[in-house]
Amino acid sequence: MPRTFIDLSIAIENSLPSDPPMMIPKITYLDHRLGAETMKLFYPGLTEKDLPGGLGWAIEILEVSTHAGTHMDAPWHYHPTQDKGAPALTIDQFPLEWAVGAGVKVDFSAKPDGYNITSADIKKELDIVGYSLQEGDIFLAQSGAAPYWGKPEYLVKGSGFGREATLWLVEQGVHVVGTDAWSWDRPLPFQAQDFERTKDASVIWEGHFAGIDKGYFQIEKLTNLDKLPATGFTFYCFPIKIKGASAGWIRAVAEINN
Repeated sequence: MPRTFIDLSIAIENSLPSDPPMMIPKITYLDHRLGAETMKLFYPGLTEKDLPGGLGWAIEILEVSTHAGTHMDAPWHYHPTQDKGAPALTIDQFPLEWAVGAGVKVDFSAKPDGYNITSADIKKELDIVGYSLQEGDIFLAQSGAAPYWGKPEYLVKGSGFGREATLWLVEQGVHVVGTDAWSWDRPLPFQAQDFERTKDASVIWEGHFAGIDKGYFQIEKLTNLDKLPATGFTFYCFPIKIKGASAGWIRAVAEINN
């Protein structure tokens, strides 16, 4: 029986307004004609006549954040410690057994932009599909931001997760969560407005900072979550191994269980 896979990763694109200006990826494409010139450095006496059509290799040079594209954040991104004092894990320390798990997709796209999702919201949606979270499940949230990918307003679209909801998920045995929004937290301008109004520092990056108490890994900038069922799929998310880094790019894939 053919296996059904769904690609949940966006491509890293040159100059796409997918991040704040200082984080927008820059890609320099070196084409095959230039590749022919660089190959002469490796093969003394080489001429274009020696190459197929006079062309050599193609190479790309990237200036890119580890948080560009579909990526996984490690606890080190949130704070130097996790689990109330233990050294925070970096992305190269991600436990590989957590990279494959039963996927659970919850659709919060009907929530208004900036909505702070609670554990009660999660429980309600899980009850509707008749599912209880299990140890090692990978929890994915359809936030409402995905249709705006590639546009400047993407950064301020969608709902997100605060401290209470995040800790509840981790307490159920979930080690990896994900969203199709720019951030696991609700868009930062909404948090900033609340902080300015109330001076309550607990609203600042609260979903991320929950990892100080209980370490977890989170995926941001997923796509195609609307193509997934609520349950009944296996999720794969191996991060690129970058020494001591706060995040790493992933090729997120779902396999529908036939």
